[in-house]
Amino acid sequence: MEFRKIFDTIPEQFDKFRPRYSQELFDSLIAYAKIGPGKKVLEIGPGTGQATEPILNTGCDYNAIELGEHLYAKMKEKFGDRPNFNIVNDDFITHDFSDMLGSDNNTGSNNGTRKFDLIYSAATIQWIPEDIAFSKTYELLAPGGTLAMLLTKSEYQSTNPALHDDIQKIYDNYFKPETPYPHRSFHYQNATNYGYVDFEERDFYGKREMTADEYVAFSSTHCDHMVIAEPYKTKFFEGLRNAVLVHDNKIIFNDTYVMYLTKKPI
Repeated sequence: MEFRKIFDTIPEQFDKFRPRYSQELFDSLIAYAKIGPGKKVLEIGPGTGQATEPILNTGCDYNAIELGEHLYAKMKEKFGDRPNFNIVNDDFITHDFSDMLGSDNNTGSNNGTRKFDLIYSAATIQWIPEDIAFSKTYELLAPGGTLAMLLTKSEYQSTNPALHDDIQKIYDNYFKPETPYPHRSFHYQNATNYGYVDFEERDFYGKREMTADEYVAFSSTHCDHMVIAEPYKTKFFEGLRNAVLVHDNKIIFNDTYVMYLTKKPI
């Protein structure tokens, strides 16, 4: 199975345990891209909606494309009754977006279609080859439109160095995925090589506290953790659980919510 399809096998667990983003991040994005009623938005790979509702709540014309059929079904279950919600179950790489781009002769675009004012992804765009990710989003954006790319960076070493050391020993001994994660080389700043301008990074901060069981459930939603082979997989997750139990059954993450912003020039 392709890594980018593996999350579709755990829609309920993905929905429950994947991290959300801060309201401050969404406030910043909405103000920057001027999103609200009359604006057209595309979310790439929303999963189960970890970054959907604050944008949907603006009253914009919200559109999404989701590769996983079970994740798509979860999105329809959560948001399908919202009048400004639209989603298709397809691959961004090959999808023809003409079904989402209705005619609007007042947009200033050359072909008379109403292109997107904002395209955004939350820990998704790195699954797409760079040339397709940036060239296709650029084509789909209206002049002056925004591309926003969100991700979460987390660390727990500063909150409990001893726990960090114990968990690292578990990784050293048992973290043996059958397939290595291949998408660490995506360079967000390369958007400017495809015509984008005004690239910038904005960081926001949060904190999460988990029990041992919650930490194991969260860790088991990581794509490269899902493909650890037995007998290592059982020993790996049991080791993580026991490590947190020994340290007062608590692990605290310091989260950095990273938002990369760039624009299509007018």
